Amino acid sequence: MARIKPYFERRYPWRERGIAILALINLLLVLFDLTYLYSRDFYLQVIPSLTRLYDPVKGIQPHPETENYLAQVAALEAQVIVTGLQSPKTASSLAQIRVLSQTLIEDNPFAAAYKSSQFETIKQRLRVRTGETLARDAFARFWSPLYLTQAGWQQEMEFWDTQIRPLMQTNYYRSVNRLDTPTNHFWLLDLPFVLIFALDLFARVRAIRHRYPYLSWLEATLRRWYDLFLLLPFWRLLRVLPVSVRLYHTGLLNLDPLRAEAQRDFVIGFAAELTEMAGIQIVEQMQNSIRKGDVFRWLLHPELRKPYVQVNNVNEMSAIASRLFHIGVYDVLPQVQPDIENLIHHSLSSTLHQLPGNRALQYIPGLRNVGKNQTKRLAKAIFSVTYNNLTNSMQDSVGAELTARLGRNLRDALENELQKKHNIQEIQSLLIDMLEEVKINYVKGIAEAGSEQLLEKAEQLHKQIRPK
Repeated sequence: MARIKPYFERRYPWRERGIAILALINLLLVLFDLTYLYSRDFYLQVIPSLTRLYDPVKGIQPHPETENYLAQVAALEAQVIVTGLQSPKTASSLAQIRVLSQTLIEDNPFAAAYKSSQFETIKQRLRVRTGETLARDAFARFWSPLYLTQAGWQQEMEFWDTQIRPLMQTNYYRSVNRLDTPTNHFWLLDLPFVLIFALDLFARVRAIRHRYPYLSWLEATLRRWYDLFLLLPFWRLLRVLPVSVRLYHTGLLNLDPLRAEAQRDFVIGFAAELTEMAGIQIVEQMQNSIRKGDVFRWLLHPELRKPYVQVNNVNEMSAIASRLFHIGVYDVLPQVQPDIENLIHHSLSSTLHQLPGNRALQYIPGLRNVGKNQTKRLAKAIFSVTYNNLTNSMQDSVGAELTARLGRNLRDALENELQKKHNIQEIQSLLIDMLEEVKINYVKGIAEAGSEQLLEKAEQLHKQIRPK
C-alpha cells in the first residue's frame, strides 16, 4: 500500500515527534485512569504510595465502617500487649469486635464499591479457619477469648494480617459531586494536554487554510477530523486513533502490516466490484448496440459514423480486410495447396466419370490409368495457373482496381444479405449470446483470482520502490 506523509510531518518532523510522544503519554494516562478502579487492589498491594497519590483524583476515601473495624482490631492488639489476652479490658474489646462483625455482615459495606467478592472471600476464609458453617458463627468464634487462647494469639493474628486485613483494606468509599455522579478530577490532569492539542490543531488548520485558501475553516478542520478526539472530555479512549496516526506518520510506529491487512479485504472487494461493473457495462452496451443494429451500420458504413476521433487517418476496417486478403493469398493458400489440388482432382474425376464412353476406356489395356494421371496433373496445373494469375494481378494497377471493386461488391452483397430480417435476427441472437457468455466468464474469472493477484503485484511494486 502507498504511504502518504502529511505536510506537517514533512515540514516539522521533530516538532511532530514531540507532539506524538506527548499524545502517547496522554493516552497512557487516560488508560491508567480508566483502569484504575479495576487495578487498585493490585496497586494497593504492590505500590501503596501510588494509591495514596491517585485516590483523591477519583474521590476515593477509606470506608468509615471497615476503617473503624480495622482500628478496633489494632486497638485490641495493643490492649493484649498491655494487659494480656485474659484481662477484662481485652474481653470487652473482643465483645465489641464481635458486635461490629455482625453489623458488618448485615450492612455489607463492600457492595457500594463493588467489592462484594472480596467480602465473600473474607467470610469463606474465616469459615474454613474456624470450622464453622455460617459466617456469623465464624466471626463470633474467631474473636472469642477461648478460640484465640486455644489456637494461639500470635498465629491467628498473623493469619488476620496476611489473609484478612489486605482484603478489608481494598474497600473504599467514593464521594459524589453535585450531579450525583462519582467524583473524578481527572479533567484537571487532562486539561494541560487538551490545551496543547487545541493549539496544535489550530496551527494545523491555519496552515491548511494558508495552503488552500479556497477551504473554509470547517473544511480545513475536517482535514484533521481525527485530531478532534484529542479535545473531547468524554470518550477519551477514542484518542487511540489520532495517537496511532501521529506515531505512524512520524515513523515511531509501524502500522504498515496492520494497515495492509485491514485494507486488503476492502480493496479486493471494491476492486472486484468496480471491475465487474465496468466489464458488465461495456458488454451490455455492446449487446444494446447489436440489438439496435448500430454495429452493422458502424462496420459497413464508416461515412455514417458520428464525429469520431481518427488516430492515423486510415479506414481500419478496409485496411484489416485488405490485410486479411493478402494473408489469405500469400500465406494461407500455399499451405493448403495439396488439399485444394485434391479437391480439384476429385471434381475433375467426378466429371470424367459422368462422360459417355469413359467406362469403355477403362477396359482398354494401357489406358486404364491415363485418365487418373491426367486429372492429377490437370488439377495441379489449374491451381498453379490460378494462383500465379491471382498473385500477379494483385501487383498491377488493374488487379488492384479489380481487388478493390471485389471488396466493395463483397461488402454491398454482404450488406444486402445482412439486411434481410431473418439473417439479422439470427446473427444478432448469436452475438448477444456470445457476449453473455463472455460476461459470465469474465465475472467468474474475477471472482476466482483477478483482484487479489493484482493487489499482490501492487504490493510487490511498492516494496521495490520503497527506500531501503
